[in-house]
Amino acid sequence: MKKIPLLAVKVINILLMLVPFILCWILYYERRTSTVGSKQVSVLVIGTFIVLCYYFEQKLDCFRIAILRIRDIIMGHILALMITDAIIYILIWMLSIHLPNPVPGLCAWLVQCGISFFWTLGMHKNYFRTHKPLKTVVVYDEREGMDLLIHAYGLEKRFEITSVYHVDEVIEHWDILHDIEVVFLCGIHSGQRNKILKYCTSENIQLFMIPRVADVMMQGSEQMHMLHLPIVKTERYNPLTEYLIVKRLMDVAVSLLALLILSPVFLIVAIAVKSDGGPAFYKQKRLTKDGKVFEIVKFRSMRVDAEKYSGAVLSAGEDDPRITKVGRIIRMCRLDEIPQFINILKGDMSLVGPRPERPELQEKIEKELPEFRLRLQAKAGLTGYAQVYGKYNTTFYDKLLMDLMYIAKPSLLEDLTIMLATVRILMNKESTEGVGECEKTLELRKL
Repeated sequence: MKKIPLLAVKVINILLMLVPFILCWILYYERRTSTVGSKQVSVLVIGTFIVLCYYFEQKLDCFRIAILRIRDIIMGHILALMITDAIIYILIWMLSIHLPNPVPGLCAWLVQCGISFFWTLGMHKNYFRTHKPLKTVVVYDEREGMDLLIHAYGLEKRFEITSVYHVDEVIEHWDILHDIEVVFLCGIHSGQRNKILKYCTSENIQLFMIPRVADVMMQGSEQMHMLHLPIVKTERYNPLTEYLIVKRLMDVAVSLLALLILSPVFLIVAIAVKSDGGPAFYKQKRLTKDGKVFEIVKFRSMRVDAEKYSGAVLSAGEDDPRITKVGRIIRMCRLDEIPQFINILKGDMSLVGPRPERPELQEKIEKELPEFRLRLQAKAGLTGYAQVYGKYNTTFYDKLLMDLMYIAKPSLLEDLTIMLATVRILMNKESTEGVGECEKTLELRKL
């Protein structure tokens, strides 16, 4: 079986998605627009579909076959197609005299999803049949267990781990990296890491590394030339005023729309929680930008006396005995988070940002990890980089790194990408595992 170039995969994928859309456009929507028969309009609509489909599939990592699980890729394709078709439907609506029937578009989307499902499965099998696992070495210092994580996530098809070395062994004996194609660095200090980085670059070895806090902060540096020298400038989170204004407008618009659409669900959940005994809502002090305290509002999912004896502790997930019957259901469906749209309207939170921690837990974490306070540079969010790419039980150090990646490069496109990716993980059980679950994995990932 021959290898299919990535560009060819992307082109064929777009063409396959384009066929149902063009049929739907020509056979139904095109003749119902006010510009019927216009070739220019057809070209515009089809061209817009191609651009949007490619953009959203790129942003949702739909072509990362080598490192993502097949279910994540398929979900990414489905979500990208749904968003693309929704935007195109709005465009067709603007070109039509009356509101067009959404059923043909929905049917086209279902056909696209079916084609995408089988196409993705085929490409996944082709990739691993035509690409041998890369000879891989794991180099560690303060963090161990990367080899076990690679196996746990099913990436042994991509990375064949031949050895695991302490960083000192590699620095003293460079020949152990001979014929190696990939190196993973885990918890290596900057001096030793830079030596390995230079060596791998010169020897054409792929390098994957877990960054340190300073590395992530440097991502947002401004490059400049001063004093006839190349210089980078770093500063505290300070995005453009225009970005903050548009971000706030988006927060208000999306929150109002969400509360309006979800109002029936809001009422049903409130009644269900109330009937379970105790108040429907639960208020809790959290921290947002610059350490400001606010009260977050959620539907109550635990007993009223949940922390009477334990104090402030994280949930242990599905096995937590404090969770009520109704609470277990609304947590599974993320319905307990709906009232936070009220916090967003008030300005306490944003749609996207670091998730707010409780003051008591923040204080405890900072005793072990003082840098954790750096997350408070930006306003807290309903969802965030760490929520999308991490899990509930991801270590605090890793959450810090991911939140700093978001803070380092604020942009509306990044906000949009995170919101879209949030939809994809809503049905992913792993994203809400409690701190009592996957303890072995947690130990492997500790700093």
